[in-house]
Amino acid sequence: MVGEKKIFAQTVFTGNSVLKEQLITCTNGYIHAIEPGEKEQATILVANLAPGFFDIQVNGGEHFHFTAKPDTLCLADMEKACIDAGTAYVLPTLITSSIENIFKGIDAVRSYQQQHPTSAILGMHLEGPFIHVKKRGAHLTKYILKPDKKLIEEIVQYGHGTILQMTIAPEVFDEDTLHVLLDAGMALSVGHTNATYAEAMAAFDLGIHQVTHLFNAMSPLQHREPGVVGAALDHHAVFTPVVLDGKHVSFAAARIAAKVKREKFFLISDALFLGRKKQHFQWEEFDAQLIQDEYLNSEGNLAGAAISLADAVVNAVQYLGVSVQEAVEMATSRAAKAVKQKGIAKIMPGYPARFTTFTDALNEFKVLSL
Repeated sequence: MVGEKKIFAQTVFTGNSVLKEQLITCTNGYIHAIEPGEKEQATILVANLAPGFFDIQVNGGEHFHFTAKPDTLCLADMEKACIDAGTAYVLPTLITSSIENIFKGIDAVRSYQQQHPTSAILGMHLEGPFIHVKKRGAHLTKYILKPDKKLIEEIVQYGHGTILQMTIAPEVFDEDTLHVLLDAGMALSVGHTNATYAEAMAAFDLGIHQVTHLFNAMSPLQHREPGVVGAALDHHAVFTPVVLDGKHVSFAAARIAAKVKREKFFLISDALFLGRKKQHFQWEEFDAQLIQDEYLNSEGNLAGAAISLADAVVNAVQYLGVSVQEAVEMATSRAAKAVKQKGIAKIMPGYPARFTTFTDALNEFKVLSL
């Protein structure tokens, strides 16, 4: 068959199960068949084959930061950095900034996708600007906005099909304005929020089924006021991604959350930059310096992580005590479900022939795209 390629994998992580000694036939960029086979039947041999890793929160590539430079050059840098680190799909994240900057980011993603239709970039994650100032973290106060129905309608209309996820603080919205976002169809996430347990549960019951980086930039779990953390752990429908670098969240806290949330627990990098090459960063009053493998601003706040999604998978196996299969699902199918992306993150006929491969020692991750 024209354009046919065959992969032999010792182990295949399909997104739902684990298969041994499989032959994967790919045609014209899609998986055609999966069946038991021999390595002599294939032209590509790998130890472990997983669906392409999917990181829904990346702020920059090796050199450029998307909020500071919302253009196609930055997106090319981000895509290359992600692929080099073993991540096959990504949502570039644009944080709280001016409305003009947000629209530039939307334009950049849309233009890049038109130029590169098989790109790793599936859309964008808009983190802000409708957040709570007390939980802003490294976000700039001057750009935090009170929700305005007309403005939100404008963002929703302009970003339709491009903004795949938006982070908000639900307590700063009235219900009528919140419904504009709920009706837009994008995935919504509760983050940079000082909501009470009751306010968070009300938002989850309305249909917001994710938090942004569990534990970070949200009201904490306390015995008399469980906060957003408690509500996220308590609500059956809520996905809880974690920045698993041991710095944003202790491994013990993440381990507890993983046991509670089970299939709703997944991994993100929240990388400020990938590759640990960028030592210093300044965008307006936002500053960051790489210190002991974490980016800190001049106020001492975390300004973003320095890990890749593959690093998080390794940490999940090592520190959470989960199987490789579960760690892979935390970086693939669970993330796709959280942001309502169908047709990726599984290895089965009809799905894209875009994979993440890795060694048994979990010390080398690569993207394989056929």
